[in-house]
Amino acid sequence: MPPVVEVAVGGTARIECNFYIPENASYTYIDWFYVDHSNKQVRLYHITADGVLEDDTDYKKRLSLGEDKALSISEVTLQDPKTFMCQVGAGSYGVGETSTNLSVYKVPMTPEIEPNSGGISVHSSEIPEIAKCVSKNGFPAPNITWHKNGEQLHARENHPSENLKLKVMPSSTLVKEGDNVTLVCEADGNPQPVFTFFKKNLDGWQDVTSLAEPESGVLRLHDVNKTNNGTYRCQSLDLDDMSQIEEDVDLVVNYIEGVHVKMEPSSTLREGDSVTLSCDAYSPVGLKYQWRDDKGKKVGEGNQLLVKNLTFEKSNTFSCKVMAPSVPGLEQSKKVSVAVEGKPRIVAISSPLYVRQGEVINLTCKAIAFPPPTVQWSINGTAHEYVDNQHIASNLTVRVSHDLVQAGAMCRVFNKLGTSEERIQLVADQKSTAESQGVIIVAIIVAILVVAVLGAVIYFLHKKGKIPCGRAGKQDITKPEARKDKIVVEVKSDKLSEEAGLLQGANGEKRAAADQSEKYIDLRN
Repeated sequence: MPPVVEVAVGGTARIECNFYIPENASYTYIDWFYVDHSNKQVRLYHITADGVLEDDTDYKKRLSLGEDKALSISEVTLQDPKTFMCQVGAGSYGVGETSTNLSVYKVPMTPEIEPNSGGISVHSSEIPEIAKCVSKNGFPAPNITWHKNGEQLHARENHPSENLKLKVMPSSTLVKEGDNVTLVCEADGNPQPVFTFFKKNLDGWQDVTSLAEPESGVLRLHDVNKTNNGTYRCQSLDLDDMSQIEEDVDLVVNYIEGVHVKMEPSSTLREGDSVTLSCDAYSPVGLKYQWRDDKGKKVGEGNQLLVKNLTFEKSNTFSCKVMAPSVPGLEQSKKVSVAVEGKPRIVAISSPLYVRQGEVINLTCKAIAFPPPTVQWSINGTAHEYVDNQHIASNLTVRVSHDLVQAGAMCRVFNKLGTSEERIQLVADQKSTAESQGVIIVAIIVAILVVAVLGAVIYFLHKKGKIPCGRAGKQDITKPEARKDKIVVEVKSDKLSEEAGLLQGANGEKRAAADQSEKYIDLRN
């Protein structure tokens, strides 16, 4: 592995791990680690022939492995400079490991020159300051060189540090619990002196240099809390003459703790009751209280909230949000649930329900109650229950019968505080019966029409002589010439004239046989 890998801020660092196992054997595992500020190894990857296991660390979303098992870290930040280790196990051949130091740099902004506006005294024996060169946002501290008439000016060698500055970053905002804080120690010595960090406690000064970045004068504190409060000291030691100077700074971490919500009365509450919620917390700064319901809607301000006329339907879960107005972003929340007891109340039921004989149906009964109620049905079937907070829903699967339609179904819901029940009315679906009767009537009408048409066709064919009559006589349907618009039936007879002579006219006289051989029957009526 390379001893050092350098990468710019925002870039991707690639750390290789090349290894050799004798006799062409293969590795049993490869582990990647990094060393934290307490000199503890934190595993990043565990690689075996079966697969790759990535551990849950702060790097998880920025890590990747190459085909050669090289470790890549994307979007590198100034917090990433650490020692990374590669460990290879090869069974009976043992374990080998080595490490790489990751170095991160940030290109500084274009330097600015600030001239000495006070002028230079020609009578002073001290070396005057002509101008100051400022380079910002570089990491680590950049080298600055001066040039005069195109030639580089060299700084004085072995200059004991005279000024030391210790500052907290970021300094523009107040520090709150959970923040990451950086203490930066700067000196004007050349070469740069050795820095040592201390924290003051009851027993004196505790050396915390192990938490600082090596030889950088930077101490980083992650996810700070009230235990990080105190006075910090940076000490500069000039190795040339063993002289030292020091600077102190106070770190104040603002916090909120002990958030607690109390109910009054604390006894069992029933529907219609009222309750007072009180919220308390401690912080070294002033606090503000806000109340919200379970949907996030603000329902009150101040450390007390009065809730009147409690019901099952109203929000019974409240959140007390504690905020520190003087410290942006410093806040904590505490939830409380108000248990409201009452007898069951049926809020939804599938009635009336239109059904058909023999079909399988679902009957639904939904109620709200606390303590949780029991649901009973007056009929047998397959029941399924669903519970959601204070709601309970029961679905009963049954087959429709005549008795079921007549009796209906009763849903009964009860707990220790009371009982509620409602009847589900089942109504036979008349629409299907009417449709069936309509189909039968239409079928009968069609059958009658078919028979009528068929009879007319047969009769017509018979009259045309297509079908023999089988009788001595025959019948014709004709239209007399005298009245074309009348439909008459002509009846011809071959009976003897003597028989015909027995027929008489309307005036009682006998007609001739020839006159009685034809009769016309008016079919209009």
